[in-house]
Amino acid sequence: MIGKEIIRNKLYDEFIKPTNQKKDFIGIEIEIPIVNLNKEAVDFSIVHDVTDKFKKHYSDFKDDGIDYEGNVFSLKNPDTDDIVCYDCSYNNIEFAMGKEKDLFTINDRFCEYYSFVKESFEEFNHTLTGMGINPYRKYNLNKPIPSERYLMLYHHLKSFKNYSDIPLAFHKYPEYGMFSSASQVQLDVQKDDLIQTINVFSKLEPIKALLFSNSVLFEENNDLVCFRDYLWEYSTHGVNPHNIGMYDVDFKDIDELQAYLESLNIYCVMRDGAYINFPSMNLLDYFQKEYVRGEIYSNGEYHEIDIKPSINDIKYLRPFKFINLTFRGTVEFRSICTQPIKDSMCVAAFHLGLKDKLNELEEIIENDHSLYHNGYTAGELRKLLIHEDIPKIFNKRDLCKLSKEIVDLSSSGLKERGIGEELFLNPLYSRIKKHTNPGNEILSMIRKGINLEKIIRDYGNLNKVI
Repeated sequence: MIGKEIIRNKLYDEFIKPTNQKKDFIGIEIEIPIVNLNKEAVDFSIVHDVTDKFKKHYSDFKDDGIDYEGNVFSLKNPDTDDIVCYDCSYNNIEFAMGKEKDLFTINDRFCEYYSFVKESFEEFNHTLTGMGINPYRKYNLNKPIPSERYLMLYHHLKSFKNYSDIPLAFHKYPEYGMFSSASQVQLDVQKDDLIQTINVFSKLEPIKALLFSNSVLFEENNDLVCFRDYLWEYSTHGVNPHNIGMYDVDFKDIDELQAYLESLNIYCVMRDGAYINFPSMNLLDYFQKEYVRGEIYSNGEYHEIDIKPSINDIKYLRPFKFINLTFRGTVEFRSICTQPIKDSMCVAAFHLGLKDKLNELEEIIENDHSLYHNGYTAGELRKLLIHEDIPKIFNKRDLCKLSKEIVDLSSSGLKERGIGEELFLNPLYSRIKKHTNPGNEILSMIRKGINLEKIIRDYGNLNKVI
């Protein structure tokens, strides 16, 4: 048994202490669906061929992950820390860009990699597209990458049938990590700004739903334009709702934030290089046990194993909040769907421009009554605004005016950086003017009879910003 004070100190060292570093970088991760235009499953042999071709062309990239079948699923450039990999399955490619000081440097490298990979896939009538849910997912083989991490993750998500004593109606898509894609941003935030950053940005989630929603579950649900929220909330990641979604609390100080961290659940650890799954349980409860019974994967099968909790297991604590603290001393914003590829940098630009405008942003929210201060929490508002049809209690014109005021503030923050990054916000102004977002645009085009393959190609087109 490990005492609460030891746990609290370890959480501080892992999550809070790294924010004491004086740095100011940007990190971007963009997950992108792979689509077989033959309306068949993505051909994994083609995926592996494209990976080999990329590795030969970009010789600075080295093997960073090899699956149990000998296939490379991750390549890394040690000079830039750029990673090109497959996320959860070989149906989903990810470009994890190494940290930089400005968006233009990141955008240049992303555009180069993306163009090469997309053109390589198109030789085989496969392509990439900027959607938060793979539009041809029904054709795909939803099979995890045979690696330690992804087998563990899928095993955890499939275990929902084992939870019979919690008030949660699980959905039927434990494989959702293999067909859903996100655009994530990591920003360095100093410890003194940490609480305000989490509090204020949490309240922005409803606005982000209006601007960025782009995950439609084709042929099954045309109501939610950000179906990704539902997929996370009603999975085993949501056994403890504190592990996913919104905070919906205002933290007063670091102590309250640490108390929140103590409320999270843990569901896996590693021993001797192997992951061990066990039923999701509260972190403090886990450390009160002498032994925990879990399952370990070996020789194609899962076997039961008893493990003794160790304080170092905190590094396997994996919450998936909309706003996450990381071990790097960064704040990760992870609630936004993959965007149409030509708009990819608007996600990072939006957050970067607002990072140092917290007081002004807080004032906008405090003075607004078109959305806020109407009896709903930010979390409840997010749930309302990921629908295609916005509830009649809200005036769409007023919501667009509020959205523009916030995007204007982000633009102001970017202009003060003096680099010209504010141009990456142009897609957001277009969406505000049209009262739409990429998910709504997809549904509108389908209703007009526009072929889905054309939409796939349009959302995958890259018009590089110069």
